[in-house]
Parts: sequence; C-alpha cells; structure tokens
Amino acid sequence: MNDLKGIHHVTAITSSAEKNYEFFTYVLGMRLIKKTVNQDDIQTYHLFFADDKGSPGTDMTFFDFPGIPKGSHGTNEISTTSFRVPSDEALDYWVKRFDRLNIEQKGIKKRFGRKVLPFVDFDDQSYELISDEYDQGVAPGTPWQDGPIPLEFAITGLGPIHIRIENYKYFKEMLEKVLRFKKVKEEGSFHLFEVGQGGNGAQVVVEDAPALPSARQGFGTVHHVAFRVEDRDALEEWIDHIPKFGYRTSGYVNRHYFESLYVGVAPQILFEFATDGPGFMGDEPYETLGEKLSLPPMLEPKREEIERSVRPINTVRSNKTFGKEWE
Repeated sequence: MNDLKGIHHVTAITSSAEKNYEFFTYVLGMRLIKKTVNQDDIQTYHLFFADDKGSPGTDMTFFDFPGIPKGSHGTNEISTTSFRVPSDEALDYWVKRFDRLNIEQKGIKKRFGRKVLPFVDFDDQSYELISDEYDQGVAPGTPWQDGPIPLEFAITGLGPIHIRIENYKYFKEMLEKVLRFKKVKEEGSFHLFEVGQGGNGAQVVVEDAPALPSARQGFGTVHHVAFRVEDRDALEEWIDHIPKFGYRTSGYVNRHYFESLYVGVAPQILFEFATDGPGFMGDEPYETLGEKLSLPPMLEPKREEIERSVRPINTVRSNKTFGKEWE
C-alpha cells in the first residue's frame, strides 16, 4: 500500500463568493480554475483557486453556504491553511504588498526552521505564507503566469495544514497508525508530521490545545482538508484500509474532477482522500479556465435550475491584461 502523496486541496467557507474571488485573484494572485457548485447543495457556489494549471496540491476551494453564520476559532479545528512561495525574499515582498493593500498580517516568523508570514482575509479566515527556500520534498506547482504577482514571488501551492486538537495523544496515534504520517519535529505545543516525500507540500502541524474552547464551523473556517492519492486503485486501497480501524467512511465518491473518500477522524475534523486526476482541464480550455459555470455530467441536466438559483458572478479574465505588481 502506497503512502499518501501530500496535500491535495483545502476547502473552506466564505461569506461572499464575490469578495472571495476578488481576494484570491487580485490580492493573492491565484488562478480561479473552476467555478462550479457544491455537488451536495446545488444552491451553493464552489470556487477552486490553484496554480496556473490546476495541479493537485495547489488548490484552495470555497463554499458560500447561503445564510450560514460566522464561525469561531478554537480547538478541534483545521485552523490555518499555508501557501508556498519560492523564497525568504518572497515573504519580504508579501509584507509590503499586504501593508499596501491593508491586509492584516502578523510579520515574518520562524517555525520548524522555515520562515512564515501569517495573515487573515475579510472573513477572519487564517492563512500563512511559507518559504520554500530550503524545501526538498513534494515539488511545488506553477505560479499563475498571467496573474498580477511577479513569478519569483508568486504562490505555487499548498503548504503545511495546521490543526488544533483537544486530544493530541489520540490524534497522533491516528496520523501515525492509520494514515502513516511520521512525526519529524516538535516546538512546544506544536508537532510537525509529514508523509510521502515530505516537505512543505506534505506536512501537517498539530497544535495540542486542550484548554481552548471548541471551534464552531461557519464562514471564516475550514470545512475539510484532502490528501493526495495517485489514482482509483490507490483510493480503493484506502477505502479498504480505513474501516479496519473502526472509522465510518463515505465510501467511493465521484467528484468528476477527482475521485474521493471522506472520513471524520476527530470531532469537527473531516479528511478527504482524493485522486490526482482526471483534473480540471477536461471541460474548459486552458485560456478560459474558471470563466463559465462548469457542471459535472450528473448535474448538467439541472443547469437551468442551478443557474436560476445561484447569482451570476463575472469571472472573465481572458480579456484582461494584468501588469505585474512589485509590491
């Protein structure tokens, strides 16, 4: 049985698909590679932001559930999503950029030997940029070539995922025995685990946080994190493997852009296992990715109903030229 390959995607909840699109496109310079709907709630947008080609391990996705309240941060939460940038110098660029655009950032820090820059968005969703300066693990993606960020500073994929947990002893055992992660470092209450080739693209930071109040899911919080498996055969191995430890799972789920398995691994912590393919290029050309409402084949017969229920959002970028912004 092969190890997990690293992080596949993170899915979070936003209060506004429109503001979310503006923030990820014009502030972070990530490419919208798919505008679709939640396959389990077709009145809800599902936006996918990723690298230039929608590579696995690079996409941050968002639901905007109508009427959902704001979430609160605490323990038993996927608390922070990291994004990889090429170098320490890139972090200096982002400090200046965030200051110019009035984005709340907390200054460059060092964690587990890597420089990071924590920041938040308009929903108080928690993120950080992490430098790939000394990274030797999972390869990064390709920055959005036509976006506003100079390529030497641009985001190239997902970095370590932070999880706060009430019962650290249990969670450590689950990561190691069930998911085959290895603990590699410790700093106080923070514990660094990695899987597969390791490095920034295959790490989870677990914070032992029994004293915090329990988090509450809502906008401004993460819904789930997905980990990469090679293909359907590898996914079937995990479908067989996880129930042996007493976990109930979703069983096989076809998400069209990838194939999946879901399992609740701790209170309010949902993990997904997702295949690297087929990917996002099958129903739209590279030049206009994310510009139309894309629906998987099982939802295509409901297109008229769906288009009536979700408000239109203009995501056309192929007719625009982005000048590179040097801060």
